[in-house]
Amino acid sequence: MSASIEQRLRDALASTHDRAPRPLARLDLPLDADRWLTPAFMKALRPAAVLAAVFRRDDRYSVMLTRRAETLSSHRGQISFPGGRRDDTDVSAVANALREAQEEVGLDPGRVEVLGYLDDYPTISRYLVTPVVGLIEGEFEPIADPSEVAEVFELPLEIALDPSAYERKKLSRDGLVVPYYELNWNGYRVWGATAGMLFDLCERVDRHGR
Repeated sequence: MSASIEQRLRDALASTHDRAPRPLARLDLPLDADRWLTPAFMKALRPAAVLAAVFRRDDRYSVMLTRRAETLSSHRGQISFPGGRRDDTDVSAVANALREAQEEVGLDPGRVEVLGYLDDYPTISRYLVTPVVGLIEGEFEPIADPSEVAEVFELPLEIALDPSAYERKKLSRDGLVVPYYELNWNGYRVWGATAGMLFDLCERVDRHGR
């Protein structure tokens, strides 16, 4: 993949920030989002963060994803970014995302160059997730925490940045019709918030390539 892709990635994220109020993603919100996103609901959301880690090896780029352990109480077996809810010790979304990535897959925070942020994602499980995008140079041998992660794999960035790789679907939950994105690659089904975050990245980079 050409170096211009990395520059477009940097340009697409250069103006993003983690200061409040953060922009809210609307890709995966229910069709009647105003009924769902009441002031009381928004106030009750707990802060969380994930790390969208982009690896650069020569001219090859990929995005790290995990398959969640089957023993987890929620979202078991699903594909996700490393991440989780913010602890009292986390001074920022970056600190939150880097800590979780270190705990889940053994990624040294010192290796991560933070490029920016994607839009915040409110979830029906009452989290407000801030996606942090980071760049890592060279090889990485993950050390997965088996209590949280069943598998670590990498999705080629060229796939993640291809709009035609995504399907738009809908599901019904708790009386709401929720649209979502889905990406299928090499036997992996990436859907929901994770696919929505990837599609957000895809759209941002696409806009900077025009």
